[in-house]
Amino acid sequence: MLRPKTTALIMISLLLSAAIFGFFYAWVCSTMWGLDAADPRIAIQAMQAMNASVRNAVFAPAFFGTPIVLGTTAIVLWRQSFGTSAALFAASALVYFGLGLLVTMFVNVPMNEALGLIVVPSAVTEAQEIWNNYSPRWQFWNQFRTVTSGLSFILAIAGALAICQRPISA
Repeated sequence: MLRPKTTALIMISLLLSAAIFGFFYAWVCSTMWGLDAADPRIAIQAMQAMNASVRNAVFAPAFFGTPIVLGTTAIVLWRQSFGTSAALFAASALVYFGLGLLVTMFVNVPMNEALGLIVVPSAVTEAQEIWNNYSPRWQFWNQFRTVTSGLSFILAIAGALAICQRPISA
């Protein structure tokens, strides 16, 4: 039987995994398409502003806390003899950490920082060239981290569901 604190950890793991997946997904299906349709000077300014504002106490728990909580959940489940669930939560933590968080830190963040240093040109053609050099590559890696964070979420769901599949010992 699960302990109440274990149930809480599972719920927090699922919530954080869903939150970070949803965050990346929103960029895929609306934000970047909207920016691509805008005047490139506005798109650059808007992206600079969003990148500057995302480093906050609301975003940090989902971005940084997800692999920690998933890993903690895996350890707790392992100690309570929920081996399959523990393995799925551990896999979830590793997938998000390695393919979501690290990709963000080593690809998207440096791109964002480079864009942040750009003085937005007044010429539309010059701004369009800057945006065209930034947006497609940034979107490719965002789609990658969206898929991998979605996979991480699915693994966490599978870990939660696997608890129900554990045989009850007599």
